[in-house]
Amino acid sequence: MENFQEKMRELMLATAKQGASDLHIAVGRRPTLRIDGRLIPVMKEPLLTPEDVEGLITSFITPAQKEEFLRGKEIDFSYSFEDKARFRVNIYFQRGFMSAALRLIPANIHSIEDLALPSILHDFAKLSQGFILVVGPAGHGKSTTLAAILDEINHTRTDHIITIEDPIEYLFVQDRSIISQREVKIDTGSFNSALRSILRQDPDAIMIGEMRDPESISIAMTAAETGHIVFSTLHTNSASQTIDRVIDSFPANQQGQAVSQLAATLVAIVSERLVPRINGGRVPAVEVMIVNSAIRNLIRERKSYQIDFVIETSLQEGMISLNRSLASLVAKREVSLEVAENYSLNPAELRILAEKQIKSIS
Repeated sequence: MENFQEKMRELMLATAKQGASDLHIAVGRRPTLRIDGRLIPVMKEPLLTPEDVEGLITSFITPAQKEEFLRGKEIDFSYSFEDKARFRVNIYFQRGFMSAALRLIPANIHSIEDLALPSILHDFAKLSQGFILVVGPAGHGKSTTLAAILDEINHTRTDHIITIEDPIEYLFVQDRSIISQREVKIDTGSFNSALRSILRQDPDAIMIGEMRDPESISIAMTAAETGHIVFSTLHTNSASQTIDRVIDSFPANQQGQAVSQLAATLVAIVSERLVPRINGGRVPAVEVMIVNSAIRNLIRERKSYQIDFVIETSLQEGMISLNRSLASLVAKREVSLEVAENYSLNPAELRILAEKQIKSIS
């Protein structure tokens, strides 16, 4: 492989043109795209040698980034490719060899409707105070969902929106709101230093790219307590698991205060999965938990295991269980029952719900 810069350009273009979500560069493998959740090697390309991988990676990073990578053994950053595409890049070592994962960031911020998300999410863009978490596995649309909600605020309210990201993903075009996007290591020294100063920057809405430690969670909840709407993400599988994760991240002697703050500030948790469609592409299956008095009491009493029941029985309040969302996709023939079962935490219940919804439609 001779011209690494040109080859990397071709691979990035292919990622964007084929609608892939990710590009992987690794020794002993062909360059590989993730399309609709599946890894697909670029068959026309040869197996990559260590020299190939190093050449491809160093063809698009700066000397300073290379130095930081070699010092820390991994690095995260965003990369704009010829105004054609943006990528969130992670470069890392595995078995002593350089590797890279490039996540394609769509150029346009889609609306809640465009993303086929529940309409209740429009209500979250109207709130002026509280704490909202969007959770789910990596690569299942959390950042995209948050961007849709924030952009709705941008188009409908005269607010100051501050984001703290590592790295910046979606680029917002300011409309009615002022949007300050701060990238860790470029605009601020660290997540926590940015958070500690954020309340002095006159924000109305705050988006924290990811909850990383007890300090960032605590500052986020304090901001929500003091009259701001705060959005963030966590890598958890459900609303109930998220509540446990937030509380358990604190030392035992601080968990009582964390429980009180979370019960007082939490407004909603959105948990989502991107599920393969029958006709290609992926569609979101979404659990929505809205904090009512029953859930607030369960948080205070550390009975998160009962939250799933409250979600299932509170459809009138806008809550949606993951199984009900999956069953709806099955009933609409967007997703097969077999695929839906792979994403369900209770496949037996899913089959019953899907059967009921199919009967109600027919």
